[in-house]
This record gives sequence, structure tokens and C-alpha cells, in this order.
Amino acid sequence: METSVVNIVKKKCKVFIQLFFIVSNVILLACAGKSESNENQDNGIIPAVEAVQTRDGSLPLTQRLSGIVEAKNQIEIYPEINAVIVEVYVKNGDVVKKGQPLLRLRDKEFVERSKQAKAGYRIAEAQLKQAEARLNEIKSELRRIETLAAQGLTSSTELESAQTRSISAEADVALAQARLEQAKATVDERNETLAQTVIRAPISGSVGNRNAEVGMLVTGNTRLFTLGQLEDIRIEVILTDRMLSYIQEGQRVEIVNENVPEGFINSKLSRISPFLNPVTHSTEAEIDLKNPGGELKPGMFVSVDIFYGESEQATLVPLSALFENPTSGETGVYVTESAFNRELVVHVQKDKSLELSDPVDFKFVPVDVIAKGRMEAGIRGIDSNKWVITLGQNLIGGDEGKARVRPVKLGWVERLQLLQREDLMEGLAKRQKQVEADTVSTILKNRSEE
Repeated sequence: METSVVNIVKKKCKVFIQLFFIVSNVILLACAGKSESNENQDNGIIPAVEAVQTRDGSLPLTQRLSGIVEAKNQIEIYPEINAVIVEVYVKNGDVVKKGQPLLRLRDKEFVERSKQAKAGYRIAEAQLKQAEARLNEIKSELRRIETLAAQGLTSSTELESAQTRSISAEADVALAQARLEQAKATVDERNETLAQTVIRAPISGSVGNRNAEVGMLVTGNTRLFTLGQLEDIRIEVILTDRMLSYIQEGQRVEIVNENVPEGFINSKLSRISPFLNPVTHSTEAEIDLKNPGGELKPGMFVSVDIFYGESEQATLVPLSALFENPTSGETGVYVTESAFNRELVVHVQKDKSLELSDPVDFKFVPVDVIAKGRMEAGIRGIDSNKWVITLGQNLIGGDEGKARVRPVKLGWVERLQLLQREDLMEGLAKRQKQVEADTVSTILKNRSEE
């Protein structure tokens, strides 16, 4: 795990250095003591930009939602009795097994109540034996009197009296048996309450949100711990009734979060609740996910992209190529009719940040955005195989202008877009305070707003 993290950090550092060379080159070529790009053009200073070639294709249609991470079998532990904590056996982050003690409450009064219940049980048991002995005695007397009555040696009144005493004795035995059962139930209840002074883990999992200290008086409303299985997690998202027309169980999803090594995790939509909230008209959907490295923590917010189809065919450009013209406010791209030598095109694994083309003409072309993906957008308004600027649009400024081009592969642009993190944005912003057009921070800002 540590090795993979180190490798990721090394890769990010390498790309950061490459990006720094690009920005430094842009600053050296673009900075002439004036901030306006049109003035730079008039003064003969040609800015440097990055460009990528467009292509035909379709984009997956996605619905981006916010989700919250929960551990598998995530539960909160509450005491069932009111008492003072005398011992705590676990702390945050501990992994426990089912049945393992978590803490112990003061049990003195519960031990005494248990003893009293057991004493009451013994009394009821003795009373039952006494009642049974008396019943046996009365039944023997009844049999003797019945024999005498059959011989005419006793009166019917005496026989009836003996029969009444027998019925009464039987009732006493039944009453004693009921009292014994009641005493037994009391003993079980007191023993159960006594056992509740030791709070045990109902499932195996990791301990968190500890709210238990020795000396605390806890009640049934006091949450002591949160317990869950972190290696298997569940992500919950909210779906509106409108989304249910195109989102279904089993569709592919991407969980986007900077804590995972690749930046995202592929999974599928596991289940959707069929019952909608009568007020919000929304329902819950769940995504089951393996989390062996523990990168995703319960309670963490993540972005969830649900893939539910394909867009129509369009011209595909990186998201960073889209630019809002400050003059007209239209969204579009800067396009050139020029073509570039294949040997000049920079691949993602190469560092040729200072290799630039001769100046070429660029023109701002308004476009219609049909669909947006995680890395690319499908647009109408330009043909495929055109070169569009992905870094440095602000240096052109107006509707058209000249620029030296560093033509790059799509993989390079995607890597830059994946590096849109706050620390990178701050570092680049400091280096580009001399120029008004902070291209990289614009990309990062646009990415963070989406």
C-alpha cells in the first residue's frame, strides 16, 4: 500500500514539474509589462499555448450526484440501562469481534437486585413444596373419608367439607406454581439487566465515534460507539422521481474521490428503494463497494456519476478547451486551420514543454455543448480533426489572434485535468500573478465548480 502511494506521489510530482515548465514558458513568452493580450499582440509578443486535435465520437450520458459513505452493517451502540462507566476496553480505530466486551458499567445495585430476585425465587419454590405437601395430606384425608362414606360410617357433610379442603389445596398449589414462575421471570430479568452492564459488540467491525469515558453517567439516549465493517461499504445517493425514468439498478457508476489511487472507482448501482418520500418525491439508491484499503471513510461525501446511456455523435474536445469569450460571453473554442508536424506532438510520457511551433492564426468559434463527460465535451460548431487550444486561451483574448503552439496528445490533457487539486491551483496562481490570463487556475476552477 505504501509503495503504491509513493508511486502516485512521484507521478504527480513529475507531471507538476512538467506543468510548471509549460506555465513558465507561457509567462516568459507572454509577459511584456502589459496585461492585455491584444496589446501584447500589437507589441509583437506572440503567446504560447497548448492545443489538441478534436475527434468524432459520442459521450456516455451521466448523472452526477452527491453520495455519502456508510460502512457495511454500520450501527450505533447505546446502553440499555442507566449507570456509570467503570471501564472502557476499546478506542477509536480498534477492530473487534462479535461478542467482544466494549465497556463495563457499575453493577453493584444490579448485583443486589439479582440476589433479591434469587432469594424470592427460593421462597416461592419453598412455598410451592409446602402447598404440594398440604395438598397430598388433604387428598389422603379425602380418600379416607370417601371410604368411610361408602360404608355409611360418616356424614355427607364431613365428606363435602373434605372435598372443599382438597379443592382449596389444589388452588394453593396452582397459586404457588404461578408465584414460582413469576419469581423465575424476575430472576431472568435481573440477570439480563446485570449482563447489560457489560456492553459487547453485536457484530465484528471497526470502532469509531467513541463517546465513553470512565466516570460518565450514561442513559439509553447516550451514543457510546459507532461500529461497522470498513472493508465493505455502501454509498447512498438520492434520486428524484424524474431520474427514475432513466436510472435503473445495475447501471455502471463511477465514485469520484481524491482519496482513492486512481481518483475514481468503477462499480454498479446495487439497489433502488421503490418507496418515494411523499414530501420530497425522492428515494434512496445504494451502491455496494469493496474498500480493502480503507480509503473511503464512513461519513465521507463523494461524487457519484451514474452512466445511463450514450450521447449522439459529435465533435469531442477536452473540457479545458471550452472557453467563455469575455467580449461576447459566448462559450466556444479557439480553432486553427493549421496542421502540425507529427514529431512535434507531445505524448503524455514525453517532456518537450519548450518545443513550440511557428506562430499560427487562431479564431474563436462559438459552439453548442451537447453533452459533458468527466474529461471531454461533445460539441457542435466545428469539425473533427481541428486543433483547439486547451491551455492559454486568455492569452489570445479577442475573437482571433496568433500563438505559438505546443501540440499535445489527449492523454496529456486528461492528466492535467486529473491534477486539479487545491494545492496545485495555489502554486500555479502564485507563479502567474504577473499575467492576467491564469489559464491553469481557470481550468482548475471550472473543474471544481462542476
